[in-house]
Amino acid sequence: QLQASGGGLVQAGGSLRLSCVASGLTFSRTAVGWFRQAPGKEREFVAAISRSGSTTPYSDAVKGRFTISRDNVKKEVYLQMNSLKPEDTAVYYCAAKSVILTHTPIQIDEYPYWGQGTQVTVSS
Repeated sequence: QLQASGGGLVQAGGSLRLSCVASGLTFSRTAVGWFRQAPGKEREFVAAISRSGSTTPYSDAVKGRFTISRDNVKKEVYLQMNSLKPEDTAVYYCAAKSVILTHTPIQIDEYPYWGQGTQVTVSS
């Protein structure tokens, strides 16, 4: 199971830190991704992190503003979101997949395990 938290309402230019806690998985063998879905839009990739944290792809929309990290002891993945924009408003989901080596999926359909989502609202 995955539990996402940390969403909220923030003004443009502000910051939020999302957290995704895993249970029932061999966490150190999973890649974890963050995705988001805005009203009326399809779910899209935001960022992902490999098992060890050595590989961290980002979407162009968030590169340079968001940082993904993980703590394998705590079984948590974090998404630090800085310089937030109104277009970042969405429900954010974390997802996990058991992988080998540094494979770090960025496609939605590669992830079998999903959290429930946390709402992020950025006001202008």
